[in-house]
Amino acid sequence: MAKRAKAKSASTVDAAEIARFDELAATWWDPRGKMAPLHKFNPVRLAYIRDQAVERFGRDGKRLNCLDGLRILDIGCGGGILSEPLARLGASVVGADPSENNIAVAKQHAQAAELGIDYRCSTAEELADAGERFDLVLAMEVVEHVTDVTLFVERCAEMVKSGGLMIVGTLNRTLASFALAIVGAEYILRWLPRGTHQWDKFVTPNELEIAMTQGGLRVIGDQGVIYNLLADRWQLSSNTDVNYMLAAERA
Repeated sequence: MAKRAKAKSASTVDAAEIARFDELAATWWDPRGKMAPLHKFNPVRLAYIRDQAVERFGRDGKRLNCLDGLRILDIGCGGGILSEPLARLGASVVGADPSENNIAVAKQHAQAAELGIDYRCSTAEELADAGERFDLVLAMEVVEHVTDVTLFVERCAEMVKSGGLMIVGTLNRTLASFALAIVGAEYILRWLPRGTHQWDKFVTPNELEIAMTQGGLRVIGDQGVIYNLLADRWQLSSNTDVNYMLAAERA
């Protein structure tokens, strides 16, 4: 019992990562700034999340408010570029991030857009300890920035209601991801600031599935995401060598 209590009080927040994102906070909503790649990436992950939720909860995907009534956690929400479109689809969104600057930017932008998003400067561990529960928990492009992937995923999984979903998006630890996500994106194309990612912190689909299973979830789908250079857009793919998403359910 003591060992479990100690684990629950542990934090997976990386202070150096938070400091770096604090410095970038003002650029979140600039589609041509340092967050430009994430803005371009946003539509494909949003569509995947919407489709998974629609199927899971029996919604009509053609309805504008197809996520109406669902309580969604966007953990590591940054400036809210995923939280806002989810709210526009009708979801009740809690956007959480340990960066005070990120949350300040997110609140300001949501207020201007007249969106009632519940933004909190908080961590997954704090929310789980408070007994928060959600229909859908999202950890998109987050696990590669925490200090303990297994603990982080387990604490997020705690917050998934019975019958609910958790979706994680991240980068695979392969030679392809080193070449494309770090060398290509950060050093050659300069899509991302240098040092945005550390290859040794990337997570394989197998490692992520094990963590989800330990959290009491069952993986029900995996989806790769690739960049189509000719179309200049991101698209879903069976190739999970670089970017991928996993969906898991709690029975």
